[in-house]
Formats: sequence, structure tokens, C-alpha cells
Amino acid sequence: MSIPISQRLGSGLSNITRRPKRTLGFLDNFGTGQSTGSRIRLVGFRSTFRAASYRTVPRAPPIRRRIRPLPVLAAGSGLLTILFSALQPVTNEPLENLQDGDLPPPDSIPNDSDGLPRYRLAEVKAHGPKSERPWVICEDKVYDITDWIPGHPGGEVILRAAGGSIEPYWDIFSIHKSPYVKEILEQYIVGKVHPDDLENGRPLQEHIEDPFMLDPVRDTRLKQLTAKPCNAETPNQELTKSFLTPNPVFYVRNHMWVPVVEDAEAEEHNITIELPDGDIKTYSIKDLKARFKQHTVTAVLQCSGNRRSDMTRYAKKTNGLQWTVGAISCAKWEGVRLRDVLADAGLSLEDPGEDARHIQFSGLEAYGASIPISTVLDPMGDVLLAFKMNDEPLPRDHGFPVRVVVPGHVAARCVKWVNKIVVSDEESTTTWQRRDYKCFGPNEVKQDWDKYKAIQVMPITSAITRTRVQPADKTSGGQASESTQNSVVQIEGYAYSGGGREIQRVDISLDGGLTWDQAQLVDDTNLERGNKAWCWKRWRYETGLSEMVKGSKGESKATLVVKATDDAYNTQPETHKSIYNPRGNLATAWHRVDFDYTAALKACSQDKNKP
Repeated sequence: MSIPISQRLGSGLSNITRRPKRTLGFLDNFGTGQSTGSRIRLVGFRSTFRAASYRTVPRAPPIRRRIRPLPVLAAGSGLLTILFSALQPVTNEPLENLQDGDLPPPDSIPNDSDGLPRYRLAEVKAHGPKSERPWVICEDKVYDITDWIPGHPGGEVILRAAGGSIEPYWDIFSIHKSPYVKEILEQYIVGKVHPDDLENGRPLQEHIEDPFMLDPVRDTRLKQLTAKPCNAETPNQELTKSFLTPNPVFYVRNHMWVPVVEDAEAEEHNITIELPDGDIKTYSIKDLKARFKQHTVTAVLQCSGNRRSDMTRYAKKTNGLQWTVGAISCAKWEGVRLRDVLADAGLSLEDPGEDARHIQFSGLEAYGASIPISTVLDPMGDVLLAFKMNDEPLPRDHGFPVRVVVPGHVAARCVKWVNKIVVSDEESTTTWQRRDYKCFGPNEVKQDWDKYKAIQVMPITSAITRTRVQPADKTSGGQASESTQNSVVQIEGYAYSGGGREIQRVDISLDGGLTWDQAQLVDDTNLERGNKAWCWKRWRYETGLSEMVKGSKGESKATLVVKATDDAYNTQPETHKSIYNPRGNLATAWHRVDFDYTAALKACSQDKNKP
């Protein structure tokens, strides 16, 4: 028996009108590579939008929209008319007759065949972040995003663009270039920008806000990889000059703009803590400082992409910021233990329950990540809500007024400008948790993001940060050749292992790894604070230039190699090819430096002869 046409039509209409689900398949094949550090993919879209598609959101009084008539072909009993009608934006609001007060202002009277009103930029600006109905501009169109905010994967961070153009913000995330996202936005169109406020079809440049215009001024010594957002590494000469990296040259890793929290408002900054049973408790910075004992921990923070450029050089192309050896720094952090705050909020530290498996963190700029709850509950774990860095308030680039510090873990879990903490049965749904920070085998071209866990504890690594030749003084009647042979080569660097594992040994080779010797570890234990070895070890090595010449087989260059071993006898892999992954994460193979000692000796001699 054939299916009645009315039944088939009803089924078809049902499939058509569930618009968000219709295009979710796009995300299955969506790539996750990162062309630059400033173009991040937001891939929590699938689950977030699916949930938002069926979420009931309380609606404020709607903006009256003029529905554009669609040309349809009259055929049969009007079935095509019904089908085309189903493609129009739908609403649960009853249709109302326009009253005099509903008419748009004079400047907004439709003046084009599209039937949409034209709005001046001043009118759009009035619908800013604090408006009951925030608007944004994309290209020359105006959108009311009020009803989209609850389902937006970035949460209320979209309000940063309210009252102006959303494009400078969306340019940070390449996912926004997809047709799927544009299709969603089109459902919220309310008009277009008035022609008098357009230049070449776009809003006048002076009215487009730069999301990064309020970012702090950075120290000129930093090696900047990208400016917007700022990503800059500690210069080599500063890496091991001191045990604690000075705040101005501490490496900077930002995914977006730096949120603005005024000094006068810092103490009132709130952190909301949500427990599995739905209980919510809010603490201000002032509350945390007054009610909980403060602790000091010295700990390294390191980006998972540190030394990524080495993997690119010695293996093949990697996708991400091409850090050298400076996406790592060490500081003294001061704050309150997160486990103490969670206990005060009502979480049982002895039996948190099956629904309490992860601690999710969210920051003011919408960045999010999580760590296993076991890391927080460990009384030796030293997880902090930190307010100070090297005895000073946190700099803005490093999370002012408060950030999470998870010693021994990848810095991606140490969320800055934290304002929300959720105890959950699942890890954070952000791309920075579910996708960006994972490693695959050298042969795994197609990446199954659900196959492997997110990076947490960091593996062992080491690097050479400085090499120099100290010429020997010429004795009376001595020859220049004798002075050269008696010169000393000085090499220094750092070694670090995550998880609180202390560096046991640093091995150094002057001939590309054929022969080895041990470097001297600098004793900084009097500066270390915390329950475990969360810090790096600085190391130094000296050798006579004559010894290096012997190993160079007559050439003027030598290949220096360093590798480290921790107290669990973990050591570094020999090659980057063996640990290659397209994202270039955890590039921890032996660090190699080509050293031209002839050129270095000449430079040092010239410096020494200067008046």
C-alpha cells in the first residue's frame, strides 16, 4: 500500500524544519588544523548546537520582522507553496498586527526591495552588551542575537561584539568562516546597515572595534610569534639567567584578547563553583583571600607546542605556532588551594561521588579546559587559584586577577582569568580539551579525536639555551694559536619533567650524540616551594675548545646534543620522526644545536678588545 501523500508531506516538513540537525553532518568532516596561532577552531559546535536546537529559551518581546515573500510555483494542490513556506524562519510567537509604536524610526524605513529596515550605526550601538536585545553586524547586515546566546558554543563571550561588527572577533576563529555558522546567523537578521554608514559595502572603518586594542604593552625582549592574539616566547638569554623567570619576559600564550579587569574591581571579581548536584556557590577574590590559607608554589608552565619548530625541522611540517625553546618559564605562584575551596563549597574530598570525575575551568574570554578530579583532591598536588606571580599581582597577560595553576601539567590546563569552575562527570567540551591538545602516532594521518586522552602531565624535556666561547688571556710572548686552544666553551640550558618528577641527570654530547658527558645541575633548591619537584633544573657545562675541535673532525662546526633523565628514569626520545604528530605537540626529542665555534671565538675576541 502506498503511503498517503499527506503523510509523506508531513514527514518531509518535519525533516526540513529541524534546521540545525540538517547541517550537523558538516562538522563530521571539519578539519582541525591550525593555520596560525591566531586562528583557532571552535569544535564544540556539534554537541552544543544539537543541545541548543531543542532547548526552550524564554523569549523577550520579539523585534517585528518583515518577512520577504518567496516566489513559488503554483502547482497541483499548493504542495510546493507549503514546502517553500516551511523553509521560512519559524516562531512560536502569535502573529500580531503592527501598531503605531511598532513602526521603525525614520532612518530605518525599508528602502530596498528586500523589505529589511536600514539602521544607523548609532542605533546598532544602542543594542550593546548590556541591552535587553543585543545586536551585531556582519558585513552589511544587522542581527538580533538575543535568542542565540544560550546556544552559542562560546557562551556570552559573543556579547563582546554586541553593538558593533562581529567580524573582527570571528576572524580569530576559522570555524566562523563555515557556511553552517553563517546559516545559523541568518536566522536572526533584523535589518541592514544604513547606506550612509557604509564604505565599500562594509561599516565605516572608524566604527569597527579592534578586539585587541586594550591588550597590555609587552616587553620588547620577548620573541613575538603573533601580535593578535599575542604569543611570545622568553628570549634564550633570559631563560636560564635566573631560576625564576621575571614577569616581563615570562612567555605569553593567548588564544584571544586579554580581558580587562580594573584594579579597583579586582577584589570583587567572582568565581562561581557548581557541584554535580546543581548547588552553586560564588566566591569573590576578597572572600578567597580572607577565608582560606594561602600557599606558595614554584612551578614551571610550558606550552605543549614548546620546541615545535624542532619537530618541523627534523621530521616534517607541523600545524601550529612554531615555538623554539622559549615556550616555557618558571615562577613563584601564590594563592589558595582549590581543594580547600571545593570542600568549603560542599564537595566531599573523601567521597566526591561518581558524578565528580573532572574539574572544568572557564575564563572571562571563553577559553575552557579541565583536569581529572584526582589531581585536585591529591593533598600533594598543589593546585592553586593564584593571585600573585613572583611576589607581585598577576600581570594581565598571565591571568589578572586570578588564574588556575596546575603544577606538572601542560599550561593549557592552567586557565587564566578564571570565573567559573564546574565539578562534572565529563571533561570540558571545548576544542582546547577535546581536540587541540592531543598526540597521534607518526602514521596516523586521519585523526580520531575520541581515540586518545587530552594531554595533562608533561613528559621530560631539555634544551640548550646559550653557547659561548671565553677566550683565554694571552700570556707574555704567547701565541694566538695557544690562546685559541686554551679557550673555554660554555653551554647552558634547562631540563624539566612534569608530574613532580625531579631531574636526575643531564647528558651532553659535543659530537652529535656519539660520545657523552654529564652537565652540572645548578642547585636552586633553596628557591623551590611546594610538595613536589614542580620546577626545572638549570644546568651548565664547560669544555676546552681543543676538546671540541677534536670531535669536529677538522670542521669549524660541532653539533651539540642534550638529553635529560628524571627520577623515574624517564628519558627523551632520540628523534622527532619517532614521535611526529601533525599538531607538533610534545616535541621532546634530543635537542640539537649546530655551533660554529670559530665564528663564536672571533665574536668574543672582538668584544673583549673593545675599549
